[in-house]
Amino acid sequence: MMHFRCLAAVVLLGLLPVAAAAQDDRSQTLADLRSELAALTQEVTGLRQELVASGASQPGLGGGSALQRMDAIEAALAQLTSKTEALEFRINKVVTDGTNRIGDIEFRLTELEGGDVAALPATPPLGGEAGTAPAPALTAPVAGADAPELAVGEQADFDRAREVLGTGDFRAAADLFKTFTETYSGGPLSADAYFLLGESLGQLGETADAARAYLESFSGTPDGPRAPEALLRLGQSLGTLGQVPEACVTLREVGVRFPGSAPAAQAATALQGLGCT
Repeated sequence: MMHFRCLAAVVLLGLLPVAAAAQDDRSQTLADLRSELAALTQEVTGLRQELVASGASQPGLGGGSALQRMDAIEAALAQLTSKTEALEFRINKVVTDGTNRIGDIEFRLTELEGGDVAALPATPPLGGEAGTAPAPALTAPVAGADAPELAVGEQADFDRAREVLGTGDFRAAADLFKTFTETYSGGPLSADAYFLLGESLGQLGETADAARAYLESFSGTPDGPRAPEALLRLGQSLGTLGQVPEACVTLREVGVRFPGSAPAAQAATALQGLGCT
């Protein structure tokens, strides 16, 4: 009995990292989790062989022999591994489908503008590459303990462009926001800057460029606070450009991703206006 209690303690200690990984997906990827599960499975298999070799068969604390308890642990690990692999497959499929959709929209916008579609760079994966992050020159963080850090002059340049937009000088505002997105690429304010760039260009009647700006805003932070509006504006812009099938797909996505939001309600109205079925 003492031998089994020690064995059970070892197994439970081994499972603790798995529980921690399941609760904190920021520190480990699914691949890491699957690797740990494989390692634990090997350890359990080794312990099981030891039990067989030692002839352990006495009842355990919960009834049944140590080998039966070990079989149950192995079955649980196999089930968890299977679920992890299924989740990884679903996530990869969502990323692939989303990336392909964004690439298709970029291709069509470039065609509408008369640009060189052959010169289009590869579309980055939706959500960004794992393990990468922008590293601009940093200054003191903006108000709030959890607020992102901004590059030197970033907030001031953004505020200046927004003020110009407020005066109704859409051309100057568009130029300022375009410069901002190039200067502070990937910064915390990029999604807002691209969105307001789209608003400025839309007021100027440059719908294709506005659509591209909305696409940049959404694809950069698909779960950010600007994402619902950016996706809505993208769909509306595609409708204005006559790309009705693409507009319908995009507008439906607003309701799927952000159900119950104001942009989702506006998207539903736009879908009816376009005759989407």
